[in-house]
Amino acid sequence: MAIETERKFLVKGEFKPEVFKSYRITQGYLSLSPGRTVRVRIRDDKGFLTIKGSRNESGLSRFEWEKEIPVDEARELLKLADAGVIDKTRHLVKNTDGVHTWEVDEFHGDNEGLTVAEVELGDEDEPFDKPQWLGEEVSGDSRYCNSRLITNPFKYWK
Repeated sequence: MAIETERKFLVKGEFKPEVFKSYRITQGYLSLSPGRTVRVRIRDDKGFLTIKGSRNESGLSRFEWEKEIPVDEARELLKLADAGVIDKTRHLVKNTDGVHTWEVDEFHGDNEGLTVAEVELGDEDEPFDKPQWLGEEVSGDSRYCNSRLITNPFKYWK
């Protein structure tokens, strides 16, 4: 069983000079059931199907399974997505510790104005450097989960 452990932060400063790669992501959810989500994603010219379990007590870890699928199949599955799609640009930034990579998501559409950075860790206690452009940690705040941004977009938070 694959366990994903990540920490999530708002972005408060300029990170773009540190970006080494960016790509566009479109994703939708085939299931938003309590305890699990089933996501279909198109990243550039590749398709992916992902199943995620519910978060543990700390909110930092959960089961994740992902498989690459043909992009044509991903496009067809997106037509079945509940409540619309997420549109974002993902920027990759090497962390100052030389070990970790930040995934910085700049959201578009109904979530325009929201920028969130995530770092994946080997375990919940793994140390990592925090760049100066990081803001408040929102790891345990479910409003910032992509599956929640579908049903409660950022534009309605203001």
